[in-house]
Amino acid sequence: TEPSLTSTAADSSWPTCLSPPFFHFHNSVLMLHGSLSHRGRRLSLNPTGYTSFWNDCISSGLRGCMLVELALRGRIQLEACGVRRKSLLARKVICKSDAPTGDVLLDEALKHIKDTQPPETVQSWIELLSGETWNPLKLHYQLRNVRERLAKNLVEKGVLTTEKQNFLLFDMTTHPLTNSTIKQRLVKKVQDSVLEKWVNDPHRMDKRVLSLILLAHSSDVLENAFAPLQDDQYDLGMKRVHTLLELEPEKESSKPNANELMWAVVAAFTK
Repeated sequence: TEPSLTSTAADSSWPTCLSPPFFHFHNSVLMLHGSLSHRGRRLSLNPTGYTSFWNDCISSGLRGCMLVELALRGRIQLEACGVRRKSLLARKVICKSDAPTGDVLLDEALKHIKDTQPPETVQSWIELLSGETWNPLKLHYQLRNVRERLAKNLVEKGVLTTEKQNFLLFDMTTHPLTNSTIKQRLVKKVQDSVLEKWVNDPHRMDKRVLSLILLAHSSDVLENAFAPLQDDQYDLGMKRVHTLLELEPEKESSKPNANELMWAVVAAFTK
């Protein structure tokens, strides 16, 4: 379990089916719909309920979600900034704890980070875990079939199902949504965070919600959450999203209770 994350006021605002603990597959289904990676995955479902495998942006976005999740769980952190005050993206990622998370993908990423010397930066890890490297000696860092593995997990939890779709000359496996309630609650949570429950201060927002909004935007899937809104709500919501996108990660990461690695991931995607 993750005791430091299961009793916070921020987490308690999540619907039961989206609450911590995250990624622990042996727990009940109601406790398995909360990780950033799974959230990003569910937001990538198109309006018909099918997952899109044509979105290349989501590949790096999911890796960013994993790094944020590991950071929020206390498994990884940035090295000290030092006397010369190195920037977030220049600082290396170090392993703070190698305690298993209970999730195969997170543990796989954590092992790579722990075993790698010298350490790599956040930007490098996003690229390495995505397989975006020209160095053949570093190809083993790639987390393979992440979207398919996440889809399989969501199928096992009853959120998605598996179908074969015929696309002209070939068949393709798709994963239509079967439990629309979970996606609706997630979408409502994202909408409320920039509308009815807007707090106008990123440090008063749930860190996972904030990260999800910024990374979902960078992954071109945030539009799915705002599409059902009325025009005036849509305009207001997107205006507030852009307010968040204009934040300076370096400045925000130095504020009390900020998670530096989370802001480093944000910087990698927004700057």
